[in-house]
Amino acid sequence: MSIYEALRSNGLPMGLLPKGVKDFRLDDAGQFEVYLDQECNAKFENELHYDRNVSGTLSYGQIAGLSGISAQDLFLWFPVKEIRVDVPSSGLIYFDVGVVFKQFSLSMFETPRDCLAVQRKDPRDGGFIALSKVLPSFVFNSLFTDCKLISLIIDYF
Repeated sequence: MSIYEALRSNGLPMGLLPKGVKDFRLDDAGQFEVYLDQECNAKFENELHYDRNVSGTLSYGQIAGLSGISAQDLFLWFPVKEIRVDVPSSGLIYFDVGVVFKQFSLSMFETPRDCLAVQRKDPRDGGFIALSKVLPSFVFNSLFTDCKLISLIIDYF
């Protein structure tokens, strides 16, 4: 069984993971790890970033404890912590990005997408693009409420 078939048998679309999965492991408890050749970005309604290793716990209709996927919204990157679909299906899929649940059409993720190789940006060069990857979520969430904190963080990098 491929990881794409495992997603489908758990009520999830195969396109949650990009083309080019090099290897994967999945245990009886649903814990999985996917290995890609390199970090990459795939374009949907928004852009998704995949680390070389993506892991989480797969159960029917959801992936919990997810790491290795980030979603872009405007110019910010947010780590995706959980993905779930409604059972029975409403045609929607939800991404928990810590601050909110982002909602997308399930049909966007029907087939695996091509994933373009990327290199991780240096925080000094990429500003906010890398902040969500290097700061604890409580600090990152504060960015939306405290402009002074933004200045402190930028000065730090």
